[in-house]
Amino acid sequence: MDSQRLFLYMGLLFICLLIYQAWVIDYGPKPVADTASGVADSNVATGAVDSSQVNRINAGSPTTDLPAGNNQVDATSSTATASGSTVNANDGQQQPAETRITVTTDVVEATISTIGGTILGVDLLDYPVSLEEPDTPFSLASDTLERFLVAQSGFLPVDAGIEAPTHKSAYTVEGGSTYALEEGSDSVVVPMVWESADGVRVVKTLTFSRGSYEINIDYQVENNAEAPWRVNQYQQLQRKPVTSDETSRFLYTYIGGVISTPEERYTKAKFEKFAKEPVSIDSEGGWVAMIQHYFAAAWIPDQLERNNFYTKYVQSTNRYLIGMISGIREVAAGSQANFTTKAYIGPKVQEELSKSAPHLELTVDYGWLHILAQPLFVILKFIHGVLGNWGWSIIILTLMIKAVFYKLSKASYTSMARMKKLQPKLQSLKERYGDDRAKMGQETMALYKKEKVNPLGGCLPMIVQIPVFIALYWMLLESVELRQAPWMGWIQDLSIKDPLFILPLLMGLTMFIQQKLNPAPVDPIQAKVFMALPVVFTVFFAWFPAGLVLYWVVNNTLSIAQQYYITRHVLADK
Repeated sequence: MDSQRLFLYMGLLFICLLIYQAWVIDYGPKPVADTASGVADSNVATGAVDSSQVNRINAGSPTTDLPAGNNQVDATSSTATASGSTVNANDGQQQPAETRITVTTDVVEATISTIGGTILGVDLLDYPVSLEEPDTPFSLASDTLERFLVAQSGFLPVDAGIEAPTHKSAYTVEGGSTYALEEGSDSVVVPMVWESADGVRVVKTLTFSRGSYEINIDYQVENNAEAPWRVNQYQQLQRKPVTSDETSRFLYTYIGGVISTPEERYTKAKFEKFAKEPVSIDSEGGWVAMIQHYFAAAWIPDQLERNNFYTKYVQSTNRYLIGMISGIREVAAGSQANFTTKAYIGPKVQEELSKSAPHLELTVDYGWLHILAQPLFVILKFIHGVLGNWGWSIIILTLMIKAVFYKLSKASYTSMARMKKLQPKLQSLKERYGDDRAKMGQETMALYKKEKVNPLGGCLPMIVQIPVFIALYWMLLESVELRQAPWMGWIQDLSIKDPLFILPLLMGLTMFIQQKLNPAPVDPIQAKVFMALPVVFTVFFAWFPAGLVLYWVVNNTLSIAQQYYITRHVLADK
């Protein structure tokens, strides 16, 4: 196995990976409607599991986006409005009036509906939708058809005759419809009130903090009724299917659900399995999330609270739900109780994510090479802290990686140089024994032994470096810090393709030069295929993020310099 063949196989394998990723986007599994989707029985009142405490979601209609409470009650049948009148949640009759509340902080502009206190929209003020629209913030949460993603929460009644506010119930708000973070203030508080006909009063308060993408949700319940108020608390995210405008034909990034528990820190819940294989996991703590490239929305319960995590596909609206539901929580007659939870809706900035919940930073998905990619990101971020430019930071990081692997690269290039010196002799052997493969192999190995050349010497050092290169690839691809980050001149966004295709052309040129420095394959067909690789890679890399291509250009350039020096030195050493 010579180094040329290794590079050929690596190139073909990489191309196959790109083709597979494009195939997954275009022809991957699509969700199929299924009436059996929902949450399994669970009881979290005492931490035990009891089928009498929480009903299965699939016992209800697949047309509803409400989970179901206790078996005795159809939680979708009715909810109470603020005035105490009854409104059917599903038949479309006498729907309560809605007021939309706008909350503006230094980092987000959120929209909250008085129907359920649902978070209908979150615009990220520090993340423009594109360089061409710098004043238009990216909408991570939205109730529009194009970007539908909303965060819903509420309670499900357990006993017959008990009313509880679901995400379909009407709240009242007394502070107006516009809230803003004031100078010198650290938070914005939005209280909303719901009351039942029998005297249960629920105050749902959403708190937004300065510089934070967390939204704290607190419920204060006053039970002035004559009976205990028994409910299941739930939180869920509801999202539309993935559309072509959210994906790249050449780069695959995961869009879907994620569930984290203390036992399984990061488990993907793929949309195509929501209908056929709905998730049901009982866990203490943890979180659920919907993630996409660069951004995440998550519900985070009290980490001492036990919930059932579930997924569900709603056929009638073609929506995906991921959420959690508690066991029975009881508020005695004449008493009060508090319920708390929080949501994170924002960019996948690791420091912010790790502060919000244990392991939430894993939504920055580096794949199976996370153990290598994470240190590389830490180093890259440190360099950026000094230089203040992500493009130059990538270049410095590439230099550091090359320095770490200098000895291995030197061994590889030295072996290649010695192999290149043997090319005339190898060609002579082929002419003499070309028809006798056994004799050809025997004489070739004898020549290697005589010249003290290890044919694997050029391969093994390169193989050791491959995991680092792949880890760096995923690290650069997943880092939201590179989104719309400029380098210099024509590169104003390292996360998208080079608009002038200069970097891909340079990358192809450097690959071609490297090939000229390597020993040519003896097989003419292999040589032709190998010479075509720079062209093929140039075409593929033309659509890659500029930050990734910049890394490859710098890496190839450094490799050329090192290989040229070693080749000249070895060839000159007669």
